[in-house]
Amino acid sequence: QVQLVESGGGLVQAGGSLRLSCAASGNIFRINAIGWYRQAPGKQRELVATITSGGSTNYADPLKGRFTISRDNAKKTVYLQMNNLKPEDTAVYYCNADIWAINANNYWGQGTQVTVSS
Repeated sequence: QVQLVESGGGLVQAGGSLRLSCAASGNIFRINAIGWYRQAPGKQRELVATITSGGSTNYADPLKGRFTISRDNAKKTVYLQMNNLKPEDTAVYYCNADIWAINANNYWGQGTQVTVSS
């Protein structure tokens, strides 16, 4: 059973930083693209950033320069460093990954809440 477990969310003041982690577990053969999405109250889920197995990254344009995605393949973990946080960054942040286990599937984590106070 493949699982993605996020951690690192919380409450932070505007201008502060948080680092999210997402660890994959289970009988995993390979993790292809993995990344972060977020969903604010009343809004659709949106892309934050993704990273391929080779390390190529893709960011939502408004977040470039403030957010940095990275991955540790040995630990099967992806990170999201978020700096200069703004109240509009408040959302539930979800990890998403394309994983080869018994077969290829797309997986979501349960989400971690990030709240930025003004």
